[in-house]
Amino acid sequence: MIGRLRGEILHKQPPWLLLDVNGVGYELEAPMSTFYDLPAVGKQVTLVTHLAVREDAHTLYGFLRETDRALFRDLLKVTGVGARMALAILSGMDAHRFAQCVEQEDYAALIRLPGIGRKTAERLVIEMRDRVAGLAGGAASSGGATAGSPRPAMAEEPLNDAIEALIALGYRPPDANRMARAVANGAKTSEEIIRAALRGVG
Repeated sequence: MIGRLRGEILHKQPPWLLLDVNGVGYELEAPMSTFYDLPAVGKQVTLVTHLAVREDAHTLYGFLRETDRALFRDLLKVTGVGARMALAILSGMDAHRFAQCVEQEDYAALIRLPGIGRKTAERLVIEMRDRVAGLAGGAASSGGATAGSPRPAMAEEPLNDAIEALIALGYRPPDANRMARAVANGAKTSEEIIRAALRGVG
């Protein structure tokens, strides 16, 4: 089992990441809660990881915080929740916000995440209530531009990368396109666009 990696970031395009660890390149998938705080390409980073083994693939998931990895693993134990949905949840809200939604039975906020309907939201609340105890009191992640501030025009490449990332997180292409373009003006990176787009549905 691979539980932790430290190496140089060679490439990052949400939700994928390539990490050079002593000459070996590890491909990982990571939630946006991790991407927002990653250093630049060429910098060193330490990630805690989760290796998912299936007959047709071995997939490595990376997280900056142990809290996120623990929540990811707990989500995988919920009936009907797979790795893709768990990544989408951790991309749409941080662990503290998710815990608040569960404790307050905020089904509306959960349903706004891709792939989650009413029944799945109800299962999340029922099965995760005991597992998220203590998380809801933490501070939510900060950052991002202030809504309504003046913004210059947006380059197409980060916008297209953001749209692809939203699709990979489970949003339908038309929705991903609409969400990204609605917040793209003035954002400099795909991560900024994704953060703003996800805040719009959170």
